[in-house]
Amino acid sequence: MTLSQIFLVAFLALPSDTMQPQRDPRGLWLLLLSLFLLLFEVARAGRPVVSCPAACLCASNILSCSKQQLPNVPHSLPSYTALLDLSHNNLSRLRAEWTPTRLIHLQSLLLSHNHLNFISSEAFSPVPNLRYLDLSSNQLRTLDEFLFSELQALEVLLLYNNHIMAVDRCAFDDMAQLQKLYLSQNQISRFPLELVKEGAKLPKLTLLDLSSNKLKNLPLPDLQKLPAWIKNGLYLHNNPLHCDCELYQLFSHWQYRQLSSVVDFQEDLYCMSSKKLHNVFNLSFLNCSEYKERAWEAHLGDTLTIKCDTKQQGMTKVWVTPSNERVLDEVANGTVTVSEDGSLHFQQVRVEDAGVYTCYAMGEAFNETLSVELKVYNFTLHGHHDTLNTAYTTLVGCILSVVLVLIYLYLTPCRCWCRGVEKPSSHQGDSLSSSMLSTTPNHDPMAGGDKDDGFDRRVAFLEPAGPGQGQNGKLKPGNTLPVPEATGKGQRRMSDPESVSSVFSDTPIVV
Repeated sequence: MTLSQIFLVAFLALPSDTMQPQRDPRGLWLLLLSLFLLLFEVARAGRPVVSCPAACLCASNILSCSKQQLPNVPHSLPSYTALLDLSHNNLSRLRAEWTPTRLIHLQSLLLSHNHLNFISSEAFSPVPNLRYLDLSSNQLRTLDEFLFSELQALEVLLLYNNHIMAVDRCAFDDMAQLQKLYLSQNQISRFPLELVKEGAKLPKLTLLDLSSNKLKNLPLPDLQKLPAWIKNGLYLHNNPLHCDCELYQLFSHWQYRQLSSVVDFQEDLYCMSSKKLHNVFNLSFLNCSEYKERAWEAHLGDTLTIKCDTKQQGMTKVWVTPSNERVLDEVANGTVTVSEDGSLHFQQVRVEDAGVYTCYAMGEAFNETLSVELKVYNFTLHGHHDTLNTAYTTLVGCILSVVLVLIYLYLTPCRCWCRGVEKPSSHQGDSLSSSMLSTTPNHDPMAGGDKDDGFDRRVAFLEPAGPGQGQNGKLKPGNTLPVPEATGKGQRRMSDPESVSSVFSDTPIVV
């Protein structure tokens, strides 16, 4: 019986005397109550009432439609739904019009264990406030661009156990709130570096599961630069990675820092070499050097910033110097301070700044202690470069000097190159004059005096005594020096006046 029927029955049941309010006020109150109930019924009839779908189990704002072999999403879903479970059904496509009702209160959508192979880029427009989406164990092969761009409030996305081979670089655009992304057990061969770069598309991402895929090569230099809170949730086990010492150094550093991504799955971290699997921490056949934590290095006057690389974000950080003094935001000497993000900042590095600094990080889940060693070189970086430049300049100068000396010794031009061709001698055309120094006494008859009073030293050119002599007194091939005739002990040999001429005088030299 409806409220209008109740009102009609109550009105007819009233006695005739109750129709006069001045005699009995009870009839008037009953009439007003009936009128109020009638208006409520009219207002309720104007709003459509959506009941729980027949194939679902409803409890308050939770709708469970799991394991019903549904080929399509049920229509007329209540708009107040906060959790919708459609897992373990036969859904194959999720189109843009999968629900005619805009589910603005929906926060969790479960679509796992279906046969989904297509998802429209507008499929998530009716659920803009979704925070948890489970698409695991389906048949998805690609993640197209802007596929999840409507889910700007999403925090957790499960895509494991699909057939995903390609991930578009823009597939996760506009998802600034995403914190956990599960992509394991797929066929991904390219590492999506754009997802984990600090300050990139997903600034709040703390967990990226890429385990059990087909990754062979990793961007190792980029992974080394990632902060610890990202590396702590970057899972790469069960991938056929290429074995090398750089990979060993990377995971050894993660193990040294006790990162969960390595400590929890240490036995499942392996690599491939010569078609054989090897544990990443047992690469003795590569003769890799043992990992050692490197110290920070600086020169005098450098500006340096050392981060407290914690495994969680938003931790309170306190720095202590090697002399066991706490570093404040501002100190008296103004050289060492702590910035807003908890980093240790040196305005100008000094020699006395060297040592081991300790960072105490405190968070809601756990506390962490980090030690960082700083080495300071006792010279400025600019001065060191000047020293190197001076050394190189000196070395180049020495080399040039040696080269010039060698050129002077071995490549000096000979005067005979510039001398003209001499005319053949009428006496002997094939022989040249020999030069010699002769010391002859002065025989000037007018001079007088003893013959030993002085000597006149002059340069003379003598013709060879015989046909056996060649140029400069050398022997011609096949000839021998002529043997002079024996003379008496006191006998003097006279010079041939035709073969002796003075260089400095036209007068023949008489010996």
